[in-house]
Amino acid sequence: MSDYAPQQPATARKSPALKGRARVPGDKSISHRSFMFGGLAAGETRITGLLEGEDVLRTGEAMKAMGAHIEKVGDTWIIQGTGNGALLQPEAPFDFGNAGTGSRLTMGLVGTYDMETTFIGDASLSKRPMARVLDPLRLMGTQVVKAAPGDRMPLTLRGPGVAAPITYRVPMPSAQVKSAVLLAGLNTPGVTTVVEPVMTRDHTEKMLKGFGASIETETDKDGVRHIRIEGQGRLTGQTIAVPGDPSSAGFPLVAAIIVPGSDIVIENVLMNPTRTGLILTLQEMGASIELMNQRSAGGEDVADLRVRSSDLKGVNVPPERAPSMIDEYPVLAVAAAFAEGETIMEGLEELRVKESDRLAAVAAGLKANGVDCAEGEASLAVRGRPSGKMLGGGTVETHLDHRIAMAFLVLGLATERPVTVDDQAMIATSFPEFMGLMRDLGAEIETAEAVA
Repeated sequence: MSDYAPQQPATARKSPALKGRARVPGDKSISHRSFMFGGLAAGETRITGLLEGEDVLRTGEAMKAMGAHIEKVGDTWIIQGTGNGALLQPEAPFDFGNAGTGSRLTMGLVGTYDMETTFIGDASLSKRPMARVLDPLRLMGTQVVKAAPGDRMPLTLRGPGVAAPITYRVPMPSAQVKSAVLLAGLNTPGVTTVVEPVMTRDHTEKMLKGFGASIETETDKDGVRHIRIEGQGRLTGQTIAVPGDPSSAGFPLVAAIIVPGSDIVIENVLMNPTRTGLILTLQEMGASIELMNQRSAGGEDVADLRVRSSDLKGVNVPPERAPSMIDEYPVLAVAAAFAEGETIMEGLEELRVKESDRLAAVAAGLKANGVDCAEGEASLAVRGRPSGKMLGGGTVETHLDHRIAMAFLVLGLATERPVTVDDQAMIATSFPEFMGLMRDLGAEIETAEAVA
């Protein structure tokens, strides 16, 4: 997606009660890692339920460029991996488009290989900080040959002849940084250790163990996690059923809560406790969310969610909850716009370095639609109006950010006046089925012709 791609606006209008069943796409985090670990493992990996958004497919292309064979047969992705330690130098730069997860994890994966790799991305990704991943890689022997100012893309890495194992304390709660170091450790002799003071999503640890990596996690008396991986081991192909993405589920979930009379079921949603902060917060606000058919699939907890329209009250969301819902704050802010009283969200500094400055974008979008809110350096306070009266009527700048676009389309389903987003094209990066799924439930969302 270039700076010059025509914008595709969309408008959401006050909708009748949402009804029906929906199944959101596969979890984005697990989908990225399925392509990566399947491409790296020896033998065959079969994946169903993969999120086929642009971000994940870019990760698949990167693995193919390094020797993995990936094809789709029916609804199953079949991968013949290279074997750990056997990735090939790609012939061209990796173009990761808008994919922050894919690019950062791949930097970790290739950073300890004795080869040169170049990473490029779209305008949004090129603004995002990569130093948080490159700093530990440098300690392992990786050279950053070229980079845009501030360790940003485009950048070129040169791996060492033999990488050095490190013990690395993650300076901020970031599953991407943790995962990049663990992936770098796969091709490094000895034991690489990540020290994680605040637990973040643990899909990397769980999935690497499933693929056969020698990895162990200990939590000390202070709650600090020590994750150790022994390098140069064998990974073996696996069969993976990717559960539904809880971040994507957040959009129909909040829509059903704020549109009066709604009653929907969202099927097969990942319920990993490192990912359920939004559901917990909404329940604290008074939302009717019932977990049904709870089960285990591929080592992860999943459930169907029955969601009904609810009267919400404002709450204080503690900062320590942020890692378990960092991508869900835009849609939580939308829910807060319809709550009685004030909702205060803290610990949001990571939102400043997402696909956009997500904190500023959310605050601006709320204000453009008459919502009373106050943006702090790492906080957001939203004072709701339960009826939705006098809300809406504004156009939201999305800044190439898929979650901003989807969150504000949800807002418009319950406001008195319509809400327009300036561009919905980038929704395809994470949730290509969003428009169709929401319309099938009864949401009134219309798209305009692309405008240059």
